[in-house]
Amino acid sequence: MISNFITMNGYGLYVWLSFSIVFISCTVVYFKTKKTLQKYEQEFLLELQALTVEERNKALETSKVAQQIL
Repeated sequence: MISNFITMNGYGLYVWLSFSIVFISCTVVYFKTKKTLQKYEQEFLLELQALTVEERNKALETSKVAQQIL
């Protein structure tokens, strides 16, 4: 029964190969996006630290992104 599920009447190779390719592709896109987001967060924090206290407080109050990060 399990071997029938895996082979899928001869189409199992195509089905599992397609599933694997899609899963690997989605995983790669996820990790690349995560890495890019972390890079932008670091850049944002460096820019935020370069501001004066008054500018920083104003930016934190008005920025939705800053509120989510911090």
